[in-house]
Amino acid sequence: MSDDWAIEPKEERYKALFHCVLFEPEIPQNTGNIGRTCVGAQSHLHLIKPFKFEITDRNLKRSGLDYWPHLQWKTHDSYGDWLSGVENPNRVFYFSKKAEKSLFDTHFQQGDSFVFGPETRGLSESLLEAHDAQAIQIPLYGPIRSLNLATAVAVGLFEGLRQIRSDH
Repeated sequence: MSDDWAIEPKEERYKALFHCVLFEPEIPQNTGNIGRTCVGAQSHLHLIKPFKFEITDRNLKRSGLDYWPHLQWKTHDSYGDWLSGVENPNRVFYFSKKAEKSLFDTHFQQGDSFVFGPETRGLSESLLEAHDAQAIQIPLYGPIRSLNLATAVAVGLFEGLRQIRSDH
């Protein structure tokens, strides 16, 4: 199997409607599925190291199917490395079940960034406290602790798309 698909694109393949940021992702199947979702949502994927898998993991590729050549993605050595490239840090939203503000009470704009934490622990309390005004949750009404990461990303991206659809 060729690993050409696992080489970061040098040129922008499409203008991002949103930026999906995975902080220290752990499960390659989730990341592959999220990459596929990002292609469908015309959004860029940012992966913040360290990962619990290799970028060439066959499960990552299989979950992303044949969409990897269409995905605009980038890896970052740290959260600070990623954040230093963000044009407007006020347009970064931190998804967490610990947040009080609802996704549905947040107004999104094209170019916003959505940050999601690792599957097993989510975003740290200190990061959420530092960005309390931008911390949001996806309301859950049944007796579950959380959504699967790939599902949460899809909910966030497509709510953003629903809000900006009149602009496109």
